[in-house]
Amino acid sequence: VQLQASGGGLVQAGGSLRLSCTASASGNIMGWYRQAPGKQRELVGIISNVGSTHYADSVKGRFTISRGNAENTIYLRMSRLKPEDTGVYYCNFYNGRTYWGQGTLVTVSS
Repeated sequence: VQLQASGGGLVQAGGSLRLSCTASASGNIMGWYRQAPGKQRELVGIISNVGSTHYADSVKGRFTISRGNAENTIYLRMSRLKPEDTGVYYCNFYNGRTYWGQGTLVTVSS
């Protein structure tokens, strides 16, 4: 399974960005993780094939994961961004095995 993520960039604190991820297959669970410089990769949020979502406490109320019309595409809408949201965001896909996208950099300036 191949994952193609896009949408990262530089944004000021308080701003918004939307990330997209398209998989080459349909998966039960897709989601986003992020890795800040010098830190371990951490969960941002996931969405099931029936639309159930789960978010890290640090992004609840600010980030929203959704599925596109094609069930192999997901989006991450990030609002009220903070400098601590800076990192490489990785799309994740699970169908019994785990796959990772190449990552897209999000930089939030203060």
